[in-house]
Amino acid sequence: MEAKYNPQQIEPKWQQIWAEHKLDDAPEQEDSRPKFYALSMFPYPSGDLHMGHVRNYTITDVIARFKRMQGYRVLHPMGWDAFGLPAENAAIDRGTTPSEWTFKNMAQMRSQLQQVGLSYDWNREVATCAPDYYRWTQWLFLQFLKADLAYQKEATVNWDPIDQTVLANEQVDNEGKSWRSGAKVEKRKLRQWFLKITDYAEQLLQDLDKLTDWPERVKTMQANWIGKSVGAELSFPILNSGNQEAIAVFTTRPDTVYGVSYVVLAPEHPLVNQITTPEQAATVEAFVAEVANISEMDRTAEDKPKRGVPTGAIAINPFTGNQIPIWIADYVLFEYGTGAVMGVPAHDVRDFAFAKQYDLPIQYVIVPNGTAAGEIPKSLSQSAYTESGVMVNSGDFDGIDSPTAKTKIIELAEAQGWGKGRVQYRLRDWLISRQRYWGCPIPVIHCPHCGVVPVPDRDLPIELPQNVEFTGRGASPLAKLESWVNVPCPTCGTAAKRETDTMDTFIDSSWYFLRFSDAQNSDTAFDFQKVNDWLPVDQYVGGVEHAILHLLYSRFFTKVLRDRGILNFDEPFKRLLTQGMVQGLTYMNPNKSGKDKWIPSALVDPKDPRDPDTGEAIQAFYTTMSKSKGNGVAPKQAIAKYGADTIRMFTLFKAPPEKDLEWDEADVEGQFRFVNRVWRLVTEFVESRSSSSPQNNSPDEKGNRVLRRAIHTAIKEVTEDLTGDYQLNTAISELMKLSNALQDSKEKNSAIYVEGIESLLRLMAPFAPHITDELWAQLGHSESIHLQPWLEPDPEALVVDEITLVIQVNGKLRGNIQVPAGADKAALEAYARNSPIAQKYLEGKDIKKVIAVPGKLVNFVV
Repeated sequence: MEAKYNPQQIEPKWQQIWAEHKLDDAPEQEDSRPKFYALSMFPYPSGDLHMGHVRNYTITDVIARFKRMQGYRVLHPMGWDAFGLPAENAAIDRGTTPSEWTFKNMAQMRSQLQQVGLSYDWNREVATCAPDYYRWTQWLFLQFLKADLAYQKEATVNWDPIDQTVLANEQVDNEGKSWRSGAKVEKRKLRQWFLKITDYAEQLLQDLDKLTDWPERVKTMQANWIGKSVGAELSFPILNSGNQEAIAVFTTRPDTVYGVSYVVLAPEHPLVNQITTPEQAATVEAFVAEVANISEMDRTAEDKPKRGVPTGAIAINPFTGNQIPIWIADYVLFEYGTGAVMGVPAHDVRDFAFAKQYDLPIQYVIVPNGTAAGEIPKSLSQSAYTESGVMVNSGDFDGIDSPTAKTKIIELAEAQGWGKGRVQYRLRDWLISRQRYWGCPIPVIHCPHCGVVPVPDRDLPIELPQNVEFTGRGASPLAKLESWVNVPCPTCGTAAKRETDTMDTFIDSSWYFLRFSDAQNSDTAFDFQKVNDWLPVDQYVGGVEHAILHLLYSRFFTKVLRDRGILNFDEPFKRLLTQGMVQGLTYMNPNKSGKDKWIPSALVDPKDPRDPDTGEAIQAFYTTMSKSKGNGVAPKQAIAKYGADTIRMFTLFKAPPEKDLEWDEADVEGQFRFVNRVWRLVTEFVESRSSSSPQNNSPDEKGNRVLRRAIHTAIKEVTEDLTGDYQLNTAISELMKLSNALQDSKEKNSAIYVEGIESLLRLMAPFAPHITDELWAQLGHSESIHLQPWLEPDPEALVVDEITLVIQVNGKLRGNIQVPAGADKAALEAYARNSPIAQKYLEGKDIKKVIAVPGKLVNFVV
């Protein structure tokens, strides 16, 4: 038996045992036990595990292990979000293939995950880049196509003029330049594939109410992204077009329509070329070209000035008959709404600034309640009035409240043919086309006679070809491979071409949780009974950075497949936990710029932080770990030094799961000392037990009663901390309290002490799986601790027989005594009067009043 805890010997041994015995395989649905599906968001296989991974996966692993011990059949799988641009870039940089690079990284990360002691069912492992997975991704795409939820249309994309290729948004820096070539990115129109997520906008919004176990901030973020707006679409005829041309605008404030003083088009709007006057043509053309090189973020940023130019054309406000100028401006985006807005500077902050900048009319049509008839408060002239109020300068609507006017103005517009009530969403259809190789091929063929033809199911998967050259320039590598592109039409046999776009990787992650339910199925994406048995996921854990897109797309997929009769549930994830980030001590030289300003922590003396190159004093603070900042701690190094159990315990104890965690070596040392204390506590007991047998002491003996209460209090508290809102940090605190109670107990040769030792290990098992299995075996048990049932607290053991009664004199603490827990006021006063403390402090004094607070204190007023 090791006298000292040695994780480097113990942990690999148990990892091998678990692998051989497959303790964590999830039984199929014929098992009568209740199911529990615990899932972490699966990683991109970068090759190296980071501390954020460790924290995320350990949280889920504790929950999965706890639920197994509670008697659930648990599904706890792992896989790889393995398609995407980084692997293609690696292939270019290293002269390898995306496949070779990705599968090598997967093997490396799988080994690292196993070292953490995560109880995954590796028989269900999936990789989104494997043909046996993306075959079914393609099949699901065809389900969307059959449901008329997939389509192609022209869309604006980022274009690198040097590399002659399309760039994803993440490949464009905040200056609008290409990440690789450094060229200023241009906007181009290309034919792209979309999924009609807007058809499900209302369902996605309304069903947020069903997600009662999701963080409110995540639901709010999704609701804002969907962005439901109720208002009206109004039509402004263009002067001299014979009423044949009109500009449609959507507004949530139809009550302000009498204050419209101009109309603004997006520079990309197709009407711009038609209506611009010859005098303004050159100015408009130059402005359109300039805006094409500005990112959408910069165009809509609140702190950026709004710029525009007049087209020279005039529109008519049908409600007033007034002629109003038509402008184009950078803050209006063609992809949103109708690509046009009505300018109401008196009642919109952005329009007010624009009107002031270009000296456009400002007409107030709503004033605060209580304003005298015909009066416009002077205070309004300095800003836009955006609240409700009373209508003015609005014809027949003068004098009525603006909320009522909204309804009446929409009714007038519909009656006159000037517009109609409408609901609009900020959400846009999901652009899934990517012009790159390392992604799931879109399974359609373009035939000159038949048009877009779905690839027959029997021909799936459309596999990625291997003989591909990666240059990072020009068209997608797939588009250059004629032997792959040119195929006969499946319908008519005519020479046709494959689609060369691949799918957005968010498609892969929008259904992976379904595949885990039946990962080895080669006949279908998943068995109907199995997927509807295991799903929805009972506990999902991942970063809040995925609060919108990944979670929204997964919800969309689930609803579409439900409507296709493939699933029988509405939402994919019952409960969501968004864990905080792991932060490292970070050093920055504010006098430097770019990557040079970050000073790797390994080069800095924390007692006197200075730039090792210049000797300047530098700033020190905590921020999210990253390679670029040089503030990361590699899990494999930390595990080599302290062991996986210590790292698991630290990441769970330092902060609640949803809060950020600051990596502190001293705190890690603290957890290592606790794990060592548990080791010594149990091994010393094992050694002492070999020389004597435990006595069958009665639990009524005082020392054993106190210890048994500590045991069952820990069982109760840890169970509660692992149920509902996961308070994993306080659960570990309870383990420490029980450890201290065992250490302090003088009943180390009693049956109650044996119960305490075994209870401590069973409660600790989900948190520190290796050491607990080792010590459980040393106690003489042949079956793994992780196969033991979870403990239930004994209510009788929790009953408090005695309490600590505080004794005060004139409100000052003088000491305390132990008294029966159920004593009433009279009894408490008697106990206090007869105590040595009272006799000492009250001798010879006149007691004027006695205040007895049951369960707490007795105060003598003298």
